[in-house]
Amino acid sequence: MLNDISIGRYYRKDSILHGTDPRVKAILYIVYLVAIFIIRTPVALAVLTAVTLLQAVMAKITPRIMWLTVKPVLPIAMFILLINIFTIRQGNPVFSWRIIRITDYGAMRAVLTALRLVFLIISTSILLTLTTTPLKISDALESIFAPLKAIHIPVHEMAMMMSIALRFIPTLVSETDKIMKAQISRGADYDTGSFVSRVRGYITVLIPLFVSSFKRAEELAVAMDARCYHGGDGRTKLNPLKITSRDVLIGLFYGILAIGLVVTDLSLR
Repeated sequence: MLNDISIGRYYRKDSILHGTDPRVKAILYIVYLVAIFIIRTPVALAVLTAVTLLQAVMAKITPRIMWLTVKPVLPIAMFILLINIFTIRQGNPVFSWRIIRITDYGAMRAVLTALRLVFLIISTSILLTLTTTPLKISDALESIFAPLKAIHIPVHEMAMMMSIALRFIPTLVSETDKIMKAQISRGADYDTGSFVSRVRGYITVLIPLFVSSFKRAEELAVAMDARCYHGGDGRTKLNPLKITSRDVLIGLFYGILAIGLVVTDLSLR
């Protein structure tokens, strides 16, 4: 069911990546994000797969959690795969029938684009949501973008909004699952009928979900107001972030792996 989706959830474990400074993990995430969209060769993809598995082992993420992380994006990845296969006409044809023409270059680009999406979700989960609490993510983003305060950009408020958004992803998924079960018990059917009728059926889920979301947002606003929250001016932190030598070594280790990944890809083109 929807409650099995692990995107946006914190996976509590005692691992090396869980204990790493969130600022280091946020910077590494940006580095790997760039690397994911640069690489093109199969060898580089294999190296990226090995590095990703190493991250999962260091974070003590089980195969089940990895599968639940990837599962929701597989339909999108498959859609991207098919769109690219049937629309990219460059390269040597490997299959042709009437208006359908599949080329070797188009197939390679389609697989690469789909894998990029999958690796993007996995990296986001391992380096951020699964191993870092929303509060630490907020503190890390506020610390990284602190220089922007000099030009009057509300860094604290933006980091707070992002952490709240990540925090409420599992809540909204759970709420959607409850609403769907309640509607099914009243006779709703989301699995049979035409595509149009099934889309219309989901209206019975969207409307209560919107109402519940606005209610939760109002309750959160009232709670923050009751606690005299007025932004980041003059606020202190109970557990301030501190970068240790171990954090630096982990950052250098994964940074070197990312650079080596890009260099390997460029040398094989």
